[in-house]
Amino acid sequence: MPVGTAGTVKAMTVEQLYEIDVPVILGNTYHLYLQPGDDLIREAGGLHKFMNWNRIILTDSGGYQVFSLSRIKKICSDGVEFHSFRDGSKHFFTPEKVIDIQENLGSDIMMPLDICTPFGTKGEDLKDATEKTILWAERAKNAIHTENNQILFGIIQGGFDVNLRKYCFERLQSIGFPGYSIGSLSVGEPKEVFCKITETLAPLIKNAPVYLMGVGDPVSILEGIHRGVDMFDCVLPTRIARNRSVFTKRGKITLTNARFERDFNPIEKDCECYTCHNYSKAYLRHLYKAEEMLAGTLGSIHNIFFLSNLIREAKLAILADEFLNFYQNWVKRYEGGSE
Repeated sequence: MPVGTAGTVKAMTVEQLYEIDVPVILGNTYHLYLQPGDDLIREAGGLHKFMNWNRIILTDSGGYQVFSLSRIKKICSDGVEFHSFRDGSKHFFTPEKVIDIQENLGSDIMMPLDICTPFGTKGEDLKDATEKTILWAERAKNAIHTENNQILFGIIQGGFDVNLRKYCFERLQSIGFPGYSIGSLSVGEPKEVFCKITETLAPLIKNAPVYLMGVGDPVSILEGIHRGVDMFDCVLPTRIARNRSVFTKRGKITLTNARFERDFNPIEKDCECYTCHNYSKAYLRHLYKAEEMLAGTLGSIHNIFFLSNLIREAKLAILADEFLNFYQNWVKRYEGGSE
């Protein structure tokens, strides 16, 4: 799911996303609440109409941004007090308020307010954050106006304590959600810890989508699929595209490198994306060096297409019962590199 933080996937039009056949994008409750405001978006007919997107939108709760962007924050049993990163103004998010905001946005899938714990959180602090996340999930579910046909996922927290993660999931399961997300991963932990948490939780979630939040590099996506994850989101593909880098099947490359100055081949000769059909690495290097806005757009088109195509290939491999070979060979080639 490409991330459209403030009602747009950066540097891309919705038509370009349709051309790639992106089914879902993610919007950010925190940012849209602060600017332009969820009341304004409701008045405009909801986020779909406001940004001219006619497919699925998932909105996150804003919890991650509250904890990562706010200079001052205070957690209590009712919610989180924080100061806007824009102007320093004070705000208070409760589980109910976050649902109200997302109902104003009109997203299809909502997320409850949770506490995102940084790597290294332990002991009573971690247990308290997990209990609050569970309590807030139940309050969020009770706050939903069902006539809006929006669904709410539960968020599994518990840091890097496997037993606490399993406990959190069991409690959320007893509340009942149509889908579950795994939060607070890819926050600086070693790869083996990331894999252990994912492979423990994903198989426990039966007959419901498994959403791994904030993960978007190709290898981690395949690692997640291998362990039973269905959904991913991340700013990574568009962020690195705006900063000169693109994915290839043999690793990530930086297009401003001197060796691409006279490389008149596309990023990848067998790639079917618009960028590779029409432009060379030499041209893209020129755009980046000249600081032209088009560079970020063309790079983002390729990166979103690359990940979307990776997902399509993974689905075909699963259907053919060949995923393990596909996954192992793909990662070996990508990490081996040649560029």
